[in-house]
Amino acid sequence: MARPSATRTGCCKVNEVWSLAAHPVSLDRTVLCCAAPGQSIDSPLSEAGERQARAAGSYLRDVGFTNVFVSDMIRAKQTAEIILKNNRKSSGLELVCESLLKERSFGIAEGQRVEDMRTMARAAGQSVPEFTPPDGETVEQVKLRFAAFLNRMFQRLMDDHRDKLQPFESAVNNCAEAPQTGRPDDGVQDLPVHTLVVSHGAYMRVVVRYLVDDLQCVLPQGIDMSHVFSACPNTGMCRFVVAVKKNNDSLIPATLRCIFINRKDHLRSEDE
Repeated sequence: MARPSATRTGCCKVNEVWSLAAHPVSLDRTVLCCAAPGQSIDSPLSEAGERQARAAGSYLRDVGFTNVFVSDMIRAKQTAEIILKNNRKSSGLELVCESLLKERSFGIAEGQRVEDMRTMARAAGQSVPEFTPPDGETVEQVKLRFAAFLNRMFQRLMDDHRDKLQPFESAVNNCAEAPQTGRPDDGVQDLPVHTLVVSHGAYMRVVVRYLVDDLQCVLPQGIDMSHVFSACPNTGMCRFVVAVKKNNDSLIPATLRCIFINRKDHLRSEDE
C-alpha cells in the first residue's frame, strides 16, 4: 500500500500546511451591528478591515505560499490580495475563488442586530453558534460544504505538486513535534507545499469544530479547549499540517495536526 504524502496549506483560514486566515471585518467596528454579514451582504472591506489585512500580510510577509484558495466574496478576495501584495516569498500566484468557502448563510437573520440573533437563539433553546435561523444554513450543511472543498483542494495540490510531496512520517510528525516559538513560520519551515486559505469567521468556527471532532485533529498539548472553539477574530489565523492518502478516486486526510488556532499576534497594536 502506498504511504500517504504530506503537503501544506495555509485558513485560515492542507495535506499541506494551512494558514487559514479568516477575513477582516467588512464594516468599521464603530458601526458593526449585524449578527453576521452572511452571504447576502457582499460588502467590501472597511478601512479597519483593510488595516487588519495589511497587518496580516506584514506578519506573513516571509512565509512562502504555493497556492491560494479564497472565498468568492468581495471582502475575502480583497484580504487575500492585500496579504499577497505584502508577501516577499510568493509572487504570481493564482487566486482560486471558491464558492465552497463562502460565509455561512444566516437566512432571515442576515443584516439584523446581534441582539435580534441572540433573541432568536434563546427562543429556540440554542447557543448562537449552533442556532440556524429560518432559511439559514445548518452547521452540518457547512461541514459538508467544507468537506467538498477539502477534496477539491487536495486534488488540485496533488496535480500541482506531485513531485514535491514527502512521506508523511517525516513531514507531518517532525513538523508538528517541533517546538513552536510563536514565529509566523511555526510548523511550515520544511514543508514544500503551503496553501493560504481565506474564508470567513462563522464558517471557520464550524471548520475548526469539524477538523477536531469529525477528523480527529491532534491539537497542541495543553491548549485551552474554550479557545479552540471560540469565535475566530478578524484576520485570525489557524494552521494545520495534513497528510493525505488515496481512497478509491479521492484523497482523504490520513493524519491531521494543528499548529495553532485563532492566532492574532498581528493585531496586538489594535488590541492595545
